[in-house]
Amino acid sequence: MVIKVFLASSSGSTAIKKKQQDVVSFLDALKVDYTELDIACNEQNRMWMRQNVPEEKKPPNGIPLPPQIFNEESYCGDYDTFFDAKEDNAVYTFLGLPPPPGSKEAEQADKELNGTLEEHPDDAAEVPVEERNGGSHREEEEEEEEGQAEGESGQADDEETEGDTAPAEEEDEEEAEEEEDHNEEAQAEEEEDQEREDLQSEEEEELQQLEEEEDVEEQEEDEAE
Repeated sequence: MVIKVFLASSSGSTAIKKKQQDVVSFLDALKVDYTELDIACNEQNRMWMRQNVPEEKKPPNGIPLPPQIFNEESYCGDYDTFFDAKEDNAVYTFLGLPPPPGSKEAEQADKELNGTLEEHPDDAAEVPVEERNGGSHREEEEEEEEGQAEGESGQADDEETEGDTAPAEEEDEEEAEEEEDHNEEAQAEEEEDQEREDLQSEEEEELQQLEEEEDVEEQEEDEAE
């Protein structure tokens, strides 16, 4: 499977250049094999990219902007969906590739699988016959232990009362730390939203420039005819 990244080498948009660099840099860091296809210098690449991006994934004007990512002929997504996958540690899934052993994505998949087995114990291996036969004996021992525990309940209650008198200052510190973490997360989200708005504005300018260039090319072709 070959990952294809469609780029515009001569793009005048700073936002598009930054997005393209983010994608290829992250793929390099993951050591994922990919091929760069330039749509600025190769009309065939540009037409193929536009034709193979699903209609529901195209912007309102129908002209998708780079970077666009494919796995062979299968469409993976644009920069925004790539960014979301990166934040969720799901880039290999986004690319349609199996995560390598030891990666965060592989560990996350293992945790999800283990959680599924815990929720559906019938899928796990059956309990050995020896353990089932010894169940009644263990129940008797547990009942005896419960009886002993009731006899010592008074002493245990006193110890629990002493243990529950933790200083109120510790609770206040925990609440302050939680509030500080919440504020930091809110600030990070605001900064991220602002960055996305700036990138979107630059994308719109680039899109308008591309449309103007296409209109000029069509006029020149008409005059030549």
